[in-house]
Amino acid sequence: MAASLPFGDTFFLDEFALRQWEDPEYSGTRVSYDKAEFVKKIHEFHQGEGYPLVDGYAPFCKHVFVPNFLGALSGTLEITPDNAHLLKSGYQSRTPAELPVLTRYFPADKVVAAEAKMLDIILYSREQLLKERAAMEAKQERPEMPEVEWGIISIKGQDADHELPMQPITMMRNACVRLPLMRVPC
Repeated sequence: MAASLPFGDTFFLDEFALRQWEDPEYSGTRVSYDKAEFVKKIHEFHQGEGYPLVDGYAPFCKHVFVPNFLGALSGTLEITPDNAHLLKSGYQSRTPAELPVLTRYFPADKVVAAEAKMLDIILYSREQLLKERAAMEAKQERPEMPEVEWGIISIKGQDADHELPMQPITMMRNACVRLPLMRVPC
């Protein structure tokens, strides 16, 4: 059994978010903050400083929008006439077990990302995370899930204090989990 996941009274760090700390190839918001201290800090923002749970795209999804205490960079960049020639596309998946989808991006070494103003802490209910583990064969051997209501599944550096549109791979994965009769390995 793998090591337990850091948790507090309301939130735990789901194993899906660990890639933001541990995967050197991860292209989204990278985190270099102690995992247990991170969870503690999110609890402090939510419980002590009054940053509320905000409804997400589905009943099992919530967000907590907090000031960027990590120094995380923004995960978005406006496409302009000056940088459009740098835009690339390719097929990417978040994990080896997922089907790659067409994505467009700026190579990190070709643009300068600004520091984000906010962090979008994306949460899924424990119940939903258990359903996803059961539905995806690749998620059978995982760390024990704490008995806490909300799992932190992702941290996004951004300037807005509201939910931004999902990436195509996230939309596809969510559809595959809800529609298991699709004959596509997600």
